[in-house]
Amino acid sequence: MASGWAREGAVQEQIDDTVNDAVARARRELAPGGVGLTHCEECGEPIPERRRELIPGVRLCVACQAEADEAERAAAGFNRRASKDSQLR
Repeated sequence: MASGWAREGAVQEQIDDTVNDAVARARRELAPGGVGLTHCEECGEPIPERRRELIPGVRLCVACQAEADEAERAAAGFNRRASKDSQLR
């Protein structure tokens, strides 16, 4: 069922695109595994050995990872593919 000015199936396409974007983002964030860095690639501070043991492929210290997670959460709430029609409701 089409709604507003949207063509048939457009709403489901938006939902599918949003889910696909989230899956792609999660896959990009997965650690490649193997040996991680000994120093943070953002600030250069040493990464504790225990963190490197627990998170294979770690690249950020705790503080930088927290900042990256917060930035991701702030941007994750927006459906950037939504049409103007759906935003007006």
